[in-house]
Amino acid sequence: MPEAESGSTNRRRAPTLREVAERAGVHLSTVSRVLRETEPPDGWSPTALRVREVADELGYAPNPWAASLRTRRTDTIGVVMPRLTDTVMATMFEGIEHAATEAGYSVLLTSPPDTVSAQQRSIEFLRSRQVDGLLLTSLHRDADAFLDSLRLQNTRVLLMNRHADSRVPAITGDDRRGGRLAAEHLVALGHREIGVIAGPQHATTAADRVAGFAEVLAEAGIPLPAERIRYSGFEVDGGLDAARALLDRPDRVTAVFSVNDTAAIGVLGVARDLGLRIPDDLSLVGYNDIPLVAQLPVPLTTIHSHAGLIGQTAVHRMIELIEGKPVASERVPVELIVRASTAPPSTSRPAP
Repeated sequence: MPEAESGSTNRRRAPTLREVAERAGVHLSTVSRVLRETEPPDGWSPTALRVREVADELGYAPNPWAASLRTRRTDTIGVVMPRLTDTVMATMFEGIEHAATEAGYSVLLTSPPDTVSAQQRSIEFLRSRQVDGLLLTSLHRDADAFLDSLRLQNTRVLLMNRHADSRVPAITGDDRRGGRLAAEHLVALGHREIGVIAGPQHATTAADRVAGFAEVLAEAGIPLPAERIRYSGFEVDGGLDAARALLDRPDRVTAVFSVNDTAAIGVLGVARDLGLRIPDDLSLVGYNDIPLVAQLPVPLTTIHSHAGLIGQTAVHRMIELIEGKPVASERVPVELIVRASTAPPSTSRPAP
C-alpha cells in the first residue's frame, strides 16, 4: 500500500530536537537556542545556518502544544524562588537556567514574598501552566501538609536550598558541615566567647548551619547560651539588629558567626559604630561567599556554598524525576575560605 494511503498508524515519527543536534553535530542547547531565536541583525552564523538547514531537512517543526498532548510533558520546569535581589538566589537561578537550557528545557519562574500563603499561590499558578515539575527554593518548616497534598496530586516536587521530610528529595549545600567548619576555625583561633546570627527561624538550611556550629562548640566545652543566638532576616538590616544585641553590651563576644554574608555586612556596620576593629577586637565569619565580601575593606572569612552548582544539580535531578527515575536528597560540598576578618582574640581585651 502506498505510504499516502497507509493511514495514521504508519505516519513518519516527527524528529526530535536531539536528532537535529546529532545530525548537525552540535550540542542540544545550541539547537534549542537557535530555533527559539529570531534572526539577528547581522544575519545567522554558519553554525546557526547549519542547524536551521538540518531542521528543515528533517522536517522538525516546534509545536509545544502538540508535543504536550502526545507526551503529557511541556519540557518546562516551574521554579518558586523569593528574594531574587539576593546574590545567592540570583546565582542559584543562573545555575538553574544554564542546566535547563543545556537539557532543552524551559524555566517558568515566580518570585513570591517569603510567606506560606504567597508561596502556595505561586505553586498553584505554576501547576495551572502544566509544568513538568516544581523546584521550590523557599519552604517553611510547617509546609509538610502542603507537600503531602502536592504528592497526592502526582506533582513532581524537588526542594532546593531547603529541606523537609525524607519523602521529598532536596538538593542543598552541606550546611551542617559548613557550620562545623566555621566553628572549628574560630575554636582553633582560641575564641570562647562567640555569638551567632542565625537567620530566620523558619529557614531549614540556616538551622542546619547553626546546629553544626553548636555541635563543635559543645564538643570543645564552649558554652553557647540562648542569648548569644540571635535570629534575624538575611538582609543587612537583620544583621545590624542582631549584631547590636550581641555587641552593644559589657560582656560582648569576641567572635560572631553569621549564617549569611549579607547579614554579616550588617555586623561590620555595628562594629564600626562601636569603635571595634575587625579582626583585632572582633572576628567575623559569614556564609555563602558572595563576590562582594572578598572586596570589603576587611575581606570576609566565609563558607563557600557553591550556589550555582546547587541550581544545576537540582535541575539534573528534576529531569530524572520527570523521566520516572528514583531521586535521593543530595548535599553539595562546602568549603571554608579564610580571609582577613578572623584572628585570635586580643589578649588586651578586658575580661567581661
